[in-house]
Amino acid sequence: MQHAGRDDRAEPEPEPEPDPESVAHTICLRLLTTSPRSRAQLADALRRRNVPEVSAEVVLDRLAAVGLVDDQAFAAAWVQSRHRGRGLARRALAVELRRRGVEAEAVAGAVETLDSDQELQRARDLVLRRLPATEGLPHAARLRRLSGLLARKGYPAGLIRQVVREALVPPKEGPELPAFAPEDQD
Repeated sequence: MQHAGRDDRAEPEPEPEPDPESVAHTICLRLLTTSPRSRAQLADALRRRNVPEVSAEVVLDRLAAVGLVDDQAFAAAWVQSRHRGRGLARRALAVELRRRGVEAEAVAGAVETLDSDQELQRARDLVLRRLPATEGLPHAARLRRLSGLLARKGYPAGLIRQVVREALVPPKEGPELPAFAPEDQD
């Protein structure tokens, strides 16, 4: 039974505005569970979601303090992963990290963890893996394809020439050298 002028349906109370810091925290944690992110990537995501700059900085500082946001660790892991998985050279890795907003000092430190021998070996592995697909092609075409592969991955020209030359021109057979035998100690 209804009373005159009164509606029994209660109007829902408006939900309170969410705290911008809790919104920022939730966004950051969700992004970090899918993959590691740099501080700049998280800040960009918060900006796109219209989180106030002050709240974003507070949350990012708090996440950095507990170790969830660490650009140096992010850069080091990125370099190892992308070098091993995609075969990217130091130059290409540095470009990718800068695009992700990692500061120059962290980029330099991470890229320096790769030494020249690692880079040379990875380039050789990439060329040897691609080499069979170029068999039957003219020498110039093989040279272009293998060189292009390494160039796209950021390897320097001198290293490219060395690795491709090694792969396409096997070492000349020379006289067999005697096996090393230690002198008798009697």
